[in-house]
Amino acid sequence: MTTVLVTGASGFVGSHVLPELLGAGHRVVALVRTERAGEKVARRIPPASAANLELRTGDVDRPATLTAALAGVDAVVHLAAIPRDWNGGRKLLAVNLDGTRNVIAAMEASGVRRLVHLGALGVEDREELHYARSKARAEQAVMESGLDWTILKPSLLFGPGDGFFNIVASLVRLSPGIVPVPGDGKSRFQPLHVADLALCLRLCLERPETVGHTFELGGPRTWTYREITAEVCRATGRRRLIVGMPVPLISLVAGVAEAAHLPFPVATDQLRQLALDNVGPLDGVHAAFGFVPRRMEGELLYLRRRKAQQDPTPAA
Repeated sequence: MTTVLVTGASGFVGSHVLPELLGAGHRVVALVRTERAGEKVARRIPPASAANLELRTGDVDRPATLTAALAGVDAVVHLAAIPRDWNGGRKLLAVNLDGTRNVIAAMEASGVRRLVHLGALGVEDREELHYARSKARAEQAVMESGLDWTILKPSLLFGPGDGFFNIVASLVRLSPGIVPVPGDGKSRFQPLHVADLALCLRLCLERPETVGHTFELGGPRTWTYREITAEVCRATGRRRLIVGMPVPLISLVAGVAEAAHLPFPVATDQLRQLALDNVGPLDGVHAAFGFVPRRMEGELLYLRRRKAQQDPTPAA
Protein backbone atom coordinates (compact mmCIF):
# COMPACT_ATOMS: atom_id res chain seq x y z
CA MET A 1 0.00 0.00 0.00
CA THR A 2 1.32 3.40 -1.04
CA THR A 3 0.47 6.64 0.77
CA VAL A 4 -0.35 9.20 -1.91
CA LEU A 5 -0.83 12.94 -1.47
CA VAL A 6 -3.34 14.26 -4.01
CA THR A 7 -3.41 18.00 -4.66
CA GLY A 8 -6.60 19.38 -6.16
CA ALA A 9 -8.46 16.62 -4.34
CA SER A 10 -11.79 18.47 -4.27
CA GLY A 11 -11.82 19.20 -8.02
CA PHE A 12 -13.38 17.35 -10.94
CA VAL A 13 -10.44 15.05 -11.68
CA GLY A 14 -9.77 14.55 -7.99
CA SER A 15 -13.34 13.34 -7.46
CA HIS A 16 -12.53 10.38 -9.74
CA VAL A 17 -8.87 9.83 -8.84
CA LEU A 18 -9.46 9.43 -5.09
CA PRO A 19 -11.96 6.54 -5.41
CA GLU A 20 -9.67 4.86 -7.96
CA LEU A 21 -6.68 4.98 -5.61
CA LEU A 22 -8.66 4.01 -2.54
CA GLY A 23 -10.39 1.17 -4.36
CA ALA A 24 -6.98 -0.29 -5.25
CA GLY A 25 -5.95 -0.30 -1.59
CA HIS A 26 -3.78 2.82 -1.48
CA ARG A 27 -3.88 5.28 1.40
CA VAL A 28 -4.79 8.76 0.22
CA VAL A 29 -3.91 12.09 1.80
CA ALA A 30 -6.22 14.68 0.22
CA LEU A 31 -4.86 18.22 0.19
CA VAL A 32 -7.71 20.73 0.54
CA ARG A 33 -7.67 24.47 1.00
CA THR A 34 -10.59 24.72 3.43
CA GLU A 35 -12.59 22.64 5.87
CA ARG A 36 -15.60 22.96 3.58
CA ALA A 37 -13.62 21.50 0.67
CA GLY A 38 -12.58 18.65 2.94
CA GLU A 39 -16.20 17.89 3.78
CA LYS A 40 -16.95 17.83 0.06
CA VAL A 41 -14.19 15.30 -0.53
CA ALA A 42 -15.28 13.10 2.38
CA ARG A 43 -18.87 12.95 1.10
CA ARG A 44 -17.69 11.50 -2.20
CA ILE A 45 -15.83 8.57 -0.65
CA PRO A 46 -17.63 5.25 0.02
CA PRO A 47 -17.77 4.42 3.74
CA ALA A 48 -15.75 1.26 3.16
CA SER A 49 -12.79 3.36 1.96
CA ALA A 50 -13.03 6.18 4.49
CA ALA A 51 -10.47 4.64 6.86
CA ASN A 52 -7.76 5.04 4.22
CA LEU A 53 -8.52 8.72 3.54
CA GLU A 54 -6.89 11.56 5.45
CA LEU A 55 -7.67 15.23 4.90
CA ARG A 56 -4.90 17.81 5.27
CA THR A 57 -5.31 21.54 4.82
CA GLY A 58 -2.88 23.35 2.59
CA ASP A 59 -2.49 25.27 -0.64
CA VAL A 60 0.02 25.06 -3.46
CA ASP A 61 0.01 28.88 -3.34
CA ARG A 62 1.34 28.76 0.24
CA PRO A 63 4.61 26.81 0.31
CA ALA A 64 4.75 26.84 4.11
CA THR A 65 1.68 24.57 4.24
CA LEU A 66 3.18 21.87 2.04
CA THR A 67 5.85 20.50 4.37
CA ALA A 68 3.31 19.23 6.90
CA ALA A 69 1.09 17.95 4.10
CA LEU A 70 3.92 15.73 2.84
CA ALA A 71 4.68 14.07 6.18
CA GLY A 72 4.62 10.28 5.83
CA VAL A 73 3.81 10.43 2.11
CA ASP A 74 5.38 8.09 -0.49
CA ALA A 75 4.19 9.82 -3.68
CA VAL A 76 2.33 12.87 -4.96
CA VAL A 77 -0.37 13.13 -7.62
CA HIS A 78 -0.42 16.80 -8.58
CA LEU A 79 -3.81 17.80 -10.03
CA ALA A 80 -4.25 21.34 -8.69
CA ALA A 81 -4.68 23.85 -11.51
CA ILE A 82 -7.10 26.48 -12.81
CA PRO A 83 -8.38 26.75 -16.42
CA ARG A 84 -8.82 30.53 -16.68
CA ASP A 85 -8.36 33.81 -14.84
CA TRP A 86 -9.41 37.45 -15.00
CA ASN A 87 -6.05 39.21 -15.00
CA GLY A 88 -4.26 38.44 -18.23
CA GLY A 89 -2.76 35.12 -17.21
CA ARG A 90 -1.06 36.21 -13.99
CA LYS A 91 -3.22 34.01 -11.77
CA LEU A 92 -2.76 31.09 -14.17
CA LEU A 93 1.00 31.40 -13.80
CA ALA A 94 0.73 31.79 -10.03
CA VAL A 95 -1.31 28.60 -9.58
CA ASN A 96 -0.38 26.36 -12.49
CA LEU A 97 3.33 27.19 -12.73
CA ASP A 98 4.40 28.60 -9.35
CA GLY A 99 2.12 26.15 -7.53
CA THR A 100 3.85 23.28 -9.32
CA ARG A 101 7.26 24.71 -8.47
CA ASN A 102 6.19 24.95 -4.83
CA VAL A 103 5.14 21.29 -4.81
CA ILE A 104 8.45 20.25 -6.39
CA ALA A 105 10.49 22.26 -3.89
CA ALA A 106 8.52 20.87 -0.93
CA MET A 107 8.96 17.31 -2.21
CA GLU A 108 12.70 17.77 -2.66
CA ALA A 109 13.01 19.23 0.85
CA SER A 110 10.91 16.41 2.35
CA GLY A 111 12.64 13.59 0.49
CA VAL A 112 9.49 12.50 -1.36
CA ARG A 113 10.63 11.55 -4.85
CA ARG A 114 7.66 10.10 -6.77
CA LEU A 115 5.52 12.61 -8.65
CA VAL A 116 2.70 12.04 -11.15
CA HIS A 117 1.82 15.38 -12.71
CA LEU A 118 -1.34 16.19 -14.64
CA GLY A 119 -0.38 18.22 -17.68
CA ALA A 120 -2.52 19.00 -20.72
CA LEU A 121 -2.52 17.99 -24.36
CA GLY A 122 -1.85 20.57 -27.04
CA VAL A 123 -0.23 23.22 -24.86
CA GLU A 124 2.67 25.39 -25.99
CA ASP A 125 4.76 28.04 -24.24
CA ARG A 126 3.42 31.00 -26.22
CA GLU A 127 2.95 34.44 -24.72
CA GLU A 128 -0.56 34.94 -26.12
CA LEU A 129 -1.83 31.57 -24.80
CA HIS A 130 -2.11 32.15 -21.07
CA TYR A 131 -3.38 28.74 -19.93
CA ALA A 132 -1.22 26.82 -22.38
CA ARG A 133 1.86 28.81 -21.36
CA SER A 134 1.27 28.13 -17.66
CA LYS A 135 0.80 24.40 -18.20
CA ALA A 136 3.68 24.03 -20.65
CA ARG A 137 6.06 25.79 -18.26
CA ALA A 138 4.83 23.68 -15.36
CA GLU A 139 5.54 20.50 -17.33
CA GLN A 140 9.03 21.80 -18.08
CA ALA A 141 9.60 22.49 -14.38
CA VAL A 142 8.62 18.90 -13.58
CA MET A 143 10.98 17.49 -16.22
CA GLU A 144 13.84 19.64 -14.97
CA SER A 145 13.34 18.56 -11.35
CA GLY A 146 15.37 15.82 -9.73
CA LEU A 147 12.22 13.85 -8.92
CA ASP A 148 10.98 10.52 -10.24
CA TRP A 149 8.31 12.11 -12.39
CA THR A 150 5.65 11.03 -14.85
CA ILE A 151 3.52 13.48 -16.82
CA LEU A 152 0.06 12.67 -18.20
CA LYS A 153 -1.29 15.00 -20.89
CA PRO A 154 -4.99 14.34 -21.52
CA SER A 155 -7.25 15.91 -24.11
CA LEU A 156 -10.72 17.18 -23.14
CA LEU A 157 -12.11 15.19 -20.22
CA PHE A 158 -15.72 14.12 -19.98
CA GLY A 159 -17.64 12.47 -17.17
CA PRO A 160 -19.97 13.36 -14.29
CA GLY A 161 -18.95 16.74 -12.87
CA ASP A 162 -16.97 17.94 -15.90
CA GLY A 163 -16.78 21.58 -16.88
CA PHE A 164 -16.59 21.82 -20.69
CA PHE A 165 -19.38 19.43 -21.65
CA ASN A 166 -21.72 20.76 -18.96
CA ILE A 167 -21.14 24.29 -20.27
CA VAL A 168 -21.97 23.20 -23.82
CA ALA A 169 -25.07 21.42 -22.51
CA SER A 170 -26.18 24.59 -20.73
CA LEU A 171 -25.83 26.54 -23.99
CA VAL A 172 -27.85 23.88 -25.79
CA ARG A 173 -30.64 23.99 -23.21
CA LEU A 174 -30.80 27.78 -23.19
CA SER A 175 -30.54 28.28 -26.94
CA PRO A 176 -33.64 29.30 -28.93
CA GLY A 177 -33.06 26.63 -31.56
CA ILE A 178 -29.55 27.69 -32.61
CA VAL A 179 -26.25 26.84 -30.93
CA PRO A 180 -23.17 28.87 -31.93
CA VAL A 181 -19.73 27.31 -32.22
CA PRO A 182 -16.49 29.30 -32.54
CA GLY A 183 -15.33 29.85 -36.10
CA ASP A 184 -16.00 26.95 -38.47
CA GLY A 185 -16.25 24.48 -35.58
CA LYS A 186 -13.44 22.34 -37.00
CA SER A 187 -11.02 22.56 -34.07
CA ARG A 188 -10.15 18.96 -33.19
CA PHE A 189 -10.22 17.21 -29.82
CA GLN A 190 -9.82 13.67 -28.56
CA PRO A 191 -12.17 13.41 -25.55
CA LEU A 192 -11.13 11.02 -22.80
CA HIS A 193 -13.35 9.75 -20.00
CA VAL A 194 -12.13 10.98 -16.63
CA ALA A 195 -12.38 7.47 -15.15
CA ASP A 196 -9.92 6.23 -17.79
CA LEU A 197 -7.55 9.04 -16.86
CA ALA A 198 -7.88 8.09 -13.18
CA LEU A 199 -6.93 4.51 -14.02
CA CYS A 200 -3.88 5.73 -15.97
CA LEU A 201 -2.81 7.84 -12.98
CA ARG A 202 -3.06 4.84 -10.66
CA LEU A 203 -1.15 2.58 -13.04
CA CYS A 204 1.63 5.17 -13.23
CA LEU A 205 2.05 5.00 -9.47
CA GLU A 206 2.14 1.21 -9.57
CA ARG A 207 4.53 0.87 -12.54
CA PRO A 208 8.08 2.12 -11.95
CA GLU A 209 8.80 1.87 -15.67
CA THR A 210 6.63 4.96 -16.27
CA VAL A 211 9.15 7.18 -14.43
CA GLY A 212 10.70 9.77 -16.72
CA HIS A 213 8.00 9.46 -19.38
CA THR A 214 5.33 11.79 -20.73
CA PHE A 215 2.11 10.27 -22.07
CA GLU A 216 -0.33 11.99 -24.43
CA LEU A 217 -3.76 10.57 -23.70
CA GLY A 218 -7.01 10.77 -25.63
CA GLY A 219 -10.01 8.71 -26.56
CA PRO A 220 -10.21 6.29 -29.52
CA ARG A 221 -11.32 8.90 -32.09
CA THR A 222 -11.06 12.59 -32.84
CA TRP A 223 -14.01 14.98 -32.71
CA THR A 224 -14.45 18.48 -34.06
CA TYR A 225 -16.02 21.18 -31.92
CA ARG A 226 -19.11 20.97 -34.14
CA GLU A 227 -19.33 17.19 -33.75
CA ILE A 228 -18.98 17.48 -29.97
CA THR A 229 -21.82 20.02 -29.87
CA ALA A 230 -23.99 17.70 -31.97
CA GLU A 231 -23.27 14.81 -29.60
CA VAL A 232 -24.23 16.98 -26.62
CA CYS A 233 -27.49 17.82 -28.39
CA ARG A 234 -28.19 14.10 -28.85
CA ALA A 235 -27.33 13.31 -25.24
CA THR A 236 -29.62 16.03 -23.89
CA GLY A 237 -32.44 15.18 -26.30
CA ARG A 238 -32.42 18.63 -27.94
CA ARG A 239 -32.72 19.37 -31.65
CA ARG A 240 -30.62 22.41 -32.48
CA LEU A 241 -29.13 24.07 -35.55
CA ILE A 242 -25.37 24.41 -35.06
CA VAL A 243 -24.03 27.62 -36.56
CA GLY A 244 -20.47 28.86 -36.81
CA MET A 245 -19.83 32.30 -35.35
CA PRO A 246 -16.78 34.44 -36.17
CA VAL A 247 -14.16 34.08 -33.46
CA PRO A 248 -13.47 37.87 -33.36
CA LEU A 249 -17.14 38.47 -32.52
CA ILE A 250 -17.18 35.89 -29.72
CA SER A 251 -13.87 37.27 -28.46
CA LEU A 252 -15.33 40.76 -28.32
CA VAL A 253 -18.27 39.61 -26.20
CA ALA A 254 -16.04 37.42 -24.03
CA GLY A 255 -13.62 40.31 -23.52
CA VAL A 256 -16.38 42.64 -22.36
CA ALA A 257 -17.62 39.97 -19.95
CA GLU A 258 -14.14 39.43 -18.57
CA ALA A 259 -13.56 43.15 -18.09
CA ALA A 260 -16.78 43.34 -16.06
CA HIS A 261 -16.06 40.00 -14.28
CA LEU A 262 -19.32 38.61 -15.63
CA PRO A 263 -19.84 34.88 -16.29
CA PHE A 264 -19.36 33.80 -19.91
CA PRO A 265 -19.03 30.23 -21.21
CA VAL A 266 -15.67 30.76 -22.89
CA ALA A 267 -12.64 32.93 -22.17
CA THR A 268 -10.75 34.94 -24.76
CA ASP A 269 -7.68 32.87 -23.92
CA GLN A 270 -9.60 29.65 -24.60
CA LEU A 271 -10.70 31.02 -27.97
CA ARG A 272 -7.07 31.67 -28.90
CA GLN A 273 -6.23 28.12 -27.83
CA LEU A 274 -8.65 26.75 -30.45
CA ALA A 275 -6.03 27.55 -33.09
CA LEU A 276 -4.14 24.48 -31.84
CA ASP A 277 -5.59 20.99 -32.26
CA ASN A 278 -5.99 19.05 -29.03
CA VAL A 279 -5.17 15.56 -30.28
CA GLY A 280 -2.54 12.88 -29.81
CA PRO A 281 -2.00 9.26 -30.90
CA LEU A 282 -5.28 7.34 -31.18
CA ASP A 283 -3.74 4.32 -29.47
CA GLY A 284 -1.89 6.29 -26.80
CA VAL A 285 -3.77 4.85 -23.83
CA HIS A 286 -3.65 1.26 -25.09
CA ALA A 287 0.03 1.46 -26.03
CA ALA A 288 1.04 2.85 -22.65
CA PHE A 289 -1.40 1.20 -20.25
CA GLY A 290 -2.85 -1.83 -22.02
CA PHE A 291 -6.53 -0.96 -22.22
CA VAL A 292 -8.79 0.75 -24.74
CA PRO A 293 -10.50 3.88 -23.36
CA ARG A 294 -14.24 4.14 -23.70
CA ARG A 295 -15.81 5.91 -26.64
CA MET A 296 -17.74 9.12 -26.06
CA GLU A 297 -20.82 8.03 -28.04
CA GLY A 298 -23.64 7.30 -25.62
CA GLU A 299 -21.55 8.26 -22.57
CA LEU A 300 -22.89 11.81 -22.13
CA LEU A 301 -26.29 10.92 -20.70
CA TYR A 302 -25.26 12.46 -17.37
CA LEU A 303 -25.79 15.81 -19.12
CA ARG A 304 -29.57 15.22 -19.12
CA ARG A 305 -29.72 16.37 -15.52
CA ARG A 306 -30.64 20.04 -15.74
CA LYS A 307 -28.57 20.75 -12.65
CA ALA A 308 -25.64 18.56 -13.65
CA GLN A 309 -22.81 19.26 -11.26
CA GLN A 310 -19.86 21.24 -12.55
CA ASP A 311 -16.72 21.94 -10.60
CA PRO A 312 -14.99 24.85 -12.30
CA THR A 313 -13.61 26.13 -8.99
CA PRO A 314 -9.87 25.49 -8.70
CA ALA A 315 -8.97 22.90 -6.11
CA ALA A 316 -5.60 23.10 -4.44
